[in-house]
Amino acid sequence: MSLVLQILTLLGSLGMFLYGMSLMSGGLQKLAGEKLRSFMASMTSSAFKRVLTGIVVTALVQSSTATTLMLVSFVNAGLLSLVNAIGVIMGANIGTTVTAWIFALSFGEGSFSLGAIAVPLMFFAFLMYSMKKSSYKNGGEFLMGFALLFLGLSTLRATSTLLLDNEPVRIFLSNLTGFGVGSILIFMVAGAAMTLMLQSSAATMAITMVLVANGYIPFEMAAAMVLGENIGTTITSNIAASVANVSAKRTARAHMLFNLFGVTWVFLLFHPFLNLVGNIVELFGFPNPATTDFATAGPGVKEQLVASLPFCVATLHTLFNVINTMILIWFVPTIEKVVCWLVPNPQGGEEVFRLKYISGGPLTTAELSLNEAKLEIVHFGEVCYKGFGYVREAIMETDPEKFDVLNEKLIRYEDITDKIEFEIASYLGEVSKEEISSLSTKRIKGMYRIIGEMESLGDSGEAIGRMLLRARQHGSKFDAALLRKFEKMLDCVDMAYKAMLENLSKPYDELKDISNAQLAEDSINAYRNTLREEHIGSIEKSNYNYQTGVFFMDIVNELERVGDFIINISQAQLLENTA
Repeated sequence: MSLVLQILTLLGSLGMFLYGMSLMSGGLQKLAGEKLRSFMASMTSSAFKRVLTGIVVTALVQSSTATTLMLVSFVNAGLLSLVNAIGVIMGANIGTTVTAWIFALSFGEGSFSLGAIAVPLMFFAFLMYSMKKSSYKNGGEFLMGFALLFLGLSTLRATSTLLLDNEPVRIFLSNLTGFGVGSILIFMVAGAAMTLMLQSSAATMAITMVLVANGYIPFEMAAAMVLGENIGTTITSNIAASVANVSAKRTARAHMLFNLFGVTWVFLLFHPFLNLVGNIVELFGFPNPATTDFATAGPGVKEQLVASLPFCVATLHTLFNVINTMILIWFVPTIEKVVCWLVPNPQGGEEVFRLKYISGGPLTTAELSLNEAKLEIVHFGEVCYKGFGYVREAIMETDPEKFDVLNEKLIRYEDITDKIEFEIASYLGEVSKEEISSLSTKRIKGMYRIIGEMESLGDSGEAIGRMLLRARQHGSKFDAALLRKFEKMLDCVDMAYKAMLENLSKPYDELKDISNAQLAEDSINAYRNTLREEHIGSIEKSNYNYQTGVFFMDIVNELERVGDFIINISQAQLLENTA
């Protein structure tokens, strides 16, 4: 095999590994995404449960990044406090070590090699994926990802051996290990850089195991690379959070502090810690990698050492995170204070138009991403309702200066609704690019309709502000009787808003009846018709001048249009949920 082909094969096997990891994680999240979310939301009543939650969820989805993204959305939603999220992050760091143990198993020989059964698994994965039932399809996707992951890892191991098994490479790596503490730092930086470039600590962990299992680097340098991987994965999450909101940044900083603290104390106690790992490995009958010299070991001992090294790396990774969690779990409130200091709230508070739940970008599956979009739409509805509060105040306000302040708020809220609609629509556009089910396609169409109607609510608020301003400029004033009629109309619209928010807050597959929204809409229409008849009579009786009456009915008609937008939202949601 030529050198170029070997290099391309190595890169291809790495790509197969990363794609398999992504496919496996995506399949698992589709299978259990909603259940995992419920589990995360409920299992946070104690420090132990928070850590256990992080372990279980991350071990299942095989992605600490997916766990962190869910955590960010929960913190934003108020379902989890930052303190609780930090505890789950600690558990997620332990959960991600399960991946290392699975990798270690793949280095076994014969019947114990997971790589040996990868290709047969693809047949069963294809059969499952060909079935119509979504759970079987998702299971097939997971199984196919599992097979590709270990086939890629097996190919990566074989190809790297061909590439690295020559004297110049061994001399180069040997020279890098001869600088004492400097060598530890070099391999730490290498581990962090590889994780950052590959955007996957799992891939770097697999490469580390390949290098140490084939004797290219000693166990000490593999340990240094593991420490670097723990730093690199925090850099990745902090880069992702750099364009997100305050909660996302604080969650990423907490992850960084956790790992940096662990790397620091392990670096200071590097050799005693490796001896502890070696002693644990010895309990299982393997040679101690911290005290056994690979170069001078006898044939039998050398074979045992090679077989045990991947497990030694997995043990080190697990021990690092378990001890780190046992230390820091007592200082979670302190970590919260530190990250709040590192990432303070922006002056004047966080921007109102900033997305709360999907600022970190789409999750790894469309199903989970749409759940985040659902939360964001509920928040959008709450923003619209808050804007309606300013509409009510503006209509009832008699002081010119206070009215001007309220009118500026209505103008600003119209801009806010425009921005929120655009950001949610952009997010849904990104989700639509993924491979999604027909049900998800219908949900997305429904969401587009809903956010369009919500943007119209902001337009109506600004329009009412303009009408009130023109009425004032023309010297038209609404007397107490008209203000009471406005109050009753506003109460009808308020009832419609509350019905809308109630319907939006229900899980997408549970809303079967929107009679509450229809009742509110009927009340708005009926009272508008009543006011129209009364308006004609008042003009005839000269109860108020014609111009004042025109402004009055213009505002009433705009409030009726608000009711139309609101009922359209519930109808769109019903169509989305029953399609």
